[in-house]
Amino acid sequence: MDSTCSSESIYNLIPSDWKEPPQPPRYISIFKTAIKEDMQKSKTAMKTMGPPKVEVPSPKDFLKKHSKEKTLPPKKKFDRTEPKKPPVPLRTDHPVMGVQSEKNFVSSNVADVIMGVAKKPKPIYVDKRTGDKHDLETSGLVPKYINKKDYGVTPEYICKRNEEIKNAQEEYDNYIQENLRKAAMKRLSDEEREAVLEGLKKNWEEVHKEFQSLSVFDSMPKKTRKQKLEEKMKQLEHDIDVIAKHKIIYIANK
Repeated sequence: MDSTCSSESIYNLIPSDWKEPPQPPRYISIFKTAIKEDMQKSKTAMKTMGPPKVEVPSPKDFLKKHSKEKTLPPKKKFDRTEPKKPPVPLRTDHPVMGVQSEKNFVSSNVADVIMGVAKKPKPIYVDKRTGDKHDLETSGLVPKYINKKDYGVTPEYICKRNEEIKNAQEEYDNYIQENLRKAAMKRLSDEEREAVLEGLKKNWEEVHKEFQSLSVFDSMPKKTRKQKLEEKMKQLEHDIDVIAKHKIIYIANK
């Protein structure tokens, strides 16, 4: 037999069973448990998916016939020995006649009206031209609270708090003064501060006057001069704003 035909066989014509290669292990994130715990913590307790899980009624408590109808009170037993109502008066019976009173009802009514205290009308107020009336007591227009004994008196806790704030401010001021004394700093007085502020304003007015005196058609040197004046005015405005905003200013001793 030829060597080239040695591999040919009838068994090779039948396809063999193909085996699927095993899949690689599934990827699982290392943060899965942490994310799951965070989601469980942040989940609202009342948040549900679908109908809420409530306790279903028992099959034994089914609706019975006539269960929703009103029940009558229990029947009382009839007793013949109970006392009866008084009998109807006879036709021969007559009421008591001739009973008269010596009281003068007209005079007594007049005396009651004269001696009685007049009824005070209910206080009201009208807020529209159509005459709509409202109760004055509950309107807030009656000065009730200003007549109290403790009206306008500062509460004790606010006094205590103000005292603590005052002490803390004094301690802070002493601390600042000590540090400034150590650092050889000098505080500007109110007169010196006002003088510096007035001087800056005067300088700004002079620069502004010079700026306005420039011509409209500028050459290159005039443009440069104009830019310098604008920068100087901005710096003066910044200095004026800083000094006007701060009441206490410290400078270094020379």
